[in-house]
Amino acid sequence: MPALRFNHMELTLPTGALARDREAIIAFYSEVFGFDAIDVPLFDSSGLLLRTDTDTSQFLLLMEQDIHLQSPGYDHLGFLYETRAEVDEKLALCKQWQQKDERLRLKEYDDLVIGSTVTHAFYVQYLLPIWFDIQMIEYGADVAPKQGWVYR
Repeated sequence: MPALRFNHMELTLPTGALARDREAIIAFYSEVFGFDAIDVPLFDSSGLLLRTDTDTSQFLLLMEQDIHLQSPGYDHLGFLYETRAEVDEKLALCKQWQQKDERLRLKEYDDLVIGSTVTHAFYVQYLLPIWFDIQMIEYGADVAPKQGWVYR
């Protein structure tokens, strides 16, 4: 059976949000997470596409709608990094960004230890209707996944 892979997530924003916050969204998600932003025409409107690579194999599509996503809880999308240092670097960048813009929200966590598995993570939310869970997972030898990501 083929493996399922993340391709995209569409997030709907209130009408006018992209006009108001477009530059800040692009700056933050590019500077902190390395997303490349492109405008995309779609049906009778246009959206902002934040992509992880030039092949657009993984992306967030931001569209405006009168009826838009509202998530008052901790609904989130997880971004998985390889090392603690990468997660800590992203946290430091988010804290720097928060000094410039108080709309950035952070939730820091102690490491989550379950058996021999340790998850090192924090949550961030900025100008989009969901949180992002920035994490890395250290697996004990007894529970390491049999499959992993391969980048070419």
